[in-house]
Amino acid sequence: MSNDAKLTRAELEALTEETERALAGRFAEIDRTAYANTGRILRAFREEKVSDSCFAGTTGYGYDDKGREVLDAVWSRVFETELSLVRHNFGNGRHGLSTALFGLLRPGETLVGVTGKPYDTLDEVIGISGANGDGSLADFGIKYAEIPMAGGISGGRIDIPAVRERLLQDSGIRVVFVQRSKGYMNRRTLSPDEITELTEAVHSVRRDVMVVVDNCYGEFTADREPKADLLVGSLIKNPGGGMALTGGYITGTARAVELCSYRLTTVGTGREVGATLGQNRNMFMGLFYAPHTTAQAIKTAHFAAYVFEKLGYDVFPAWDEPRFDIIQTVITHSRERLCDFCRGIQSGSPVDSYVSPEPWAMPGYTDEVIMAAGCFVQGASVEMSADGPIRPPYTAFFQGGLTYESGKYGVLEAAAMVGRNKD
Repeated sequence: MSNDAKLTRAELEALTEETERALAGRFAEIDRTAYANTGRILRAFREEKVSDSCFAGTTGYGYDDKGREVLDAVWSRVFETELSLVRHNFGNGRHGLSTALFGLLRPGETLVGVTGKPYDTLDEVIGISGANGDGSLADFGIKYAEIPMAGGISGGRIDIPAVRERLLQDSGIRVVFVQRSKGYMNRRTLSPDEITELTEAVHSVRRDVMVVVDNCYGEFTADREPKADLLVGSLIKNPGGGMALTGGYITGTARAVELCSYRLTTVGTGREVGATLGQNRNMFMGLFYAPHTTAQAIKTAHFAAYVFEKLGYDVFPAWDEPRFDIIQTVITHSRERLCDFCRGIQSGSPVDSYVSPEPWAMPGYTDEVIMAAGCFVQGASVEMSADGPIRPPYTAFFQGGLTYESGKYGVLEAAAMVGRNKD
């Protein structure tokens, strides 16, 4: 990289001042959404009578765990669903999604993705990749199909007419799968209203078909959540508020959640067992903090979009666009710049800032991935992280920032390391 691509400290400070002036109105909107979502959570806490006794942990079978039962009820009020399964023993979002899909689908039935190929980590769960006999959905005779989004990447929307037509043609379809965020694709994220529209369209054609939403990265970015048969997510992203040490959630219709609970534990015991081992407090606190923490991450994403657009990079979404997840992409068009971006984020992190990330063959991914995650909770995307597959156009996927102030430091470290785009 030529020396004139680098930025001086004075240039970074001037760019920061310009960025924050431009974003003042957008930041005010984000704060209003956080205030509305906090009100929803406070009402749910009051209505379900959250008390100190809810924070006590259980051991063994975990029968009659008051905190677990109240947390599930609070979650259902906040997400406006019938039933919830919020557990610390979901290892990650993929675990929650796998539990949901195996819980709902039966041999001979079909899973249809309507937002393109799901996130890479579901490939082996579905059977798109991996070895026969590994226990994927495909191994159990469950078919998979996709309906492409309409309108291209930037304007991509669920092709609802095509979904209706497919439902009428194929009686074997049991689950319509929606990925709300972009994952490792350069596409727009879906709003809650768009997903609700899909759910209504699906149910108008077939009441026996269930809509399952990978809601990861999207929670509390708007003043409502999507309507679907199931919403699934991770507690080390938005809804854990930076407090949950692990875990995930499944929330939706009573029958769908009950079937998922049988997959997580056993048929017949379902939601009634599972010791919480002292994790309830962190999950309650995380949900309470979630609207504010999510707002900090969204502000950081807007800041990153403005800064890197000014430096000559293609960013998505643009700095002045509304957003429905916390992910910001920066297309670097270079392996070296992608790695430098992630190393800059790592150096601006509170944990392991001295470490230099390197690409590696990460389990569950089809390409080598470089990942920066200097987090208090390992892999917690909502804290501040950046990653990307080592493949053209070498896109950095940036998310998080427990506080806007710390997120801003990370973005500026990445900008200093990557410099201006001189291509």
